[in-house]
Amino acid sequence: MTAAPRQRALALVRRYGYNATSFQTLEEGYQYFFHGDGCVAYVDTGRAWVVAGAPIADVSAIREVLLAFLSAARAARRRACLFATEQRLLSLAGDSLVSLRIGEQPVWDPARWPEILKRRRSLREQLRRARAKGVQVRAVTPSELGGGSTRDGIQRVAERWLRARGMAPLDFLVRLDLFSFPEERRCFVAEQSGRVVGVAGVVPVPARAGWFVEDLVRDPLAPNGTAELLIDHVMRWASDAGSRWLTLGLAPLAGEVSPLLRAARSGGGALYDFQGLRSYKAKLEPQEWMPIFLSYPRGQGALRSLLDALWAFTQTGFLVFGLRTLLRGPIAVVRLLALLLVPWTLLLALVTAERWFGSPLLKWAWVTFDVAVACGLFRFLHKRSTASLTPLAVLVTLDALLTPLQAALFNLPRASSALDYLVIAAACLAPLLASVVLWGARSVRLNPGE
Repeated sequence: MTAAPRQRALALVRRYGYNATSFQTLEEGYQYFFHGDGCVAYVDTGRAWVVAGAPIADVSAIREVLLAFLSAARAARRRACLFATEQRLLSLAGDSLVSLRIGEQPVWDPARWPEILKRRRSLREQLRRARAKGVQVRAVTPSELGGGSTRDGIQRVAERWLRARGMAPLDFLVRLDLFSFPEERRCFVAEQSGRVVGVAGVVPVPARAGWFVEDLVRDPLAPNGTAELLIDHVMRWASDAGSRWLTLGLAPLAGEVSPLLRAARSGGGALYDFQGLRSYKAKLEPQEWMPIFLSYPRGQGALRSLLDALWAFTQTGFLVFGLRTLLRGPIAVVRLLALLLVPWTLLLALVTAERWFGSPLLKWAWVTFDVAVACGLFRFLHKRSTASLTPLAVLVTLDALLTPLQAALFNLPRASSALDYLVIAAACLAPLLASVVLWGARSVRLNPGE
């Protein structure tokens, strides 16, 4: 994407940017559909054009720009959907769009922040803790974002924060971008002894004379209360600047969503803490929770549109994203490994020693080994003691090396059926996968910044 379309889009955002997502469309990866004095920012997944928010145009022209975009998508043989739309677009679009509620967006009047602090003793305590540890917050100048020690410190915190996530990094509207258009955005850093330990990236919502805290990032080892101290500083700064509108962005799957999305909220909690994110934002007492939607042309279907939007977030597709997440050793996967090891160990204890191991001594040695690994996994899950990950990873790697050796020397020459080969393959692949997961979990938790 050349600079010219992005500069043209920037001029439109400055005049008409109404959604919290408006400024995000200026970041890398977006294409622009211009029509008259308006534009639509989208990503092309190869199957669909997925729009970031609503068309950016004067309110009187939004429906026209939207219809022109949908027509262009059909001509390009692409489906179309708009992620993170608000009620205003639904009203303007009429019957041209169908919408699915996908979450809520909290909104504050920064001038009322001192009242919130008076009511929230726990929030004041978090601020006190961070200050007691020497954490201080300051605004960063555009020149500092352009280069130098502060930018380097921000980059290090961002990398450490990303490495500590249970999921692989996402793209589209949740891509971490703290440096583009430094003159337009605002950035605040939390520092401890001169070292950056937290960052708040704030972008404008011009048509509302408001601000969106797009990125709130803290070092995994930052003192408790660092994030709250950043929010406190941003609220006071916004209030002093005369702004009466500020948001922390979408709480996905929060509020009154469909049964399918409620099931996703419950089932996906092990990888993404939907409830925790909503609860964190709620404790800051927003004045309003705005419903946020996924909108798509009538007749296209909610599930297909939702999958198109999710594909935009994964960037590389569901399979590659799933593998990248798996290799990070998320707790949900470690828990699954521990649970599957129980029936596997019982199976080993019940099989005939002479057929599968050659001797009872070797059989019970493997059973004892697997019991020890299972106990270690459950201990880690209970206490979350990262110190136990290294010996566990070493033991499982040893299993991954010894099992194929035993299979080659003893089991494969004696295999006589498809079931035999299937069992042998599972016995060899399971510890290999488990070792990769555990080393990934160790890397994320013990060395988040390396």
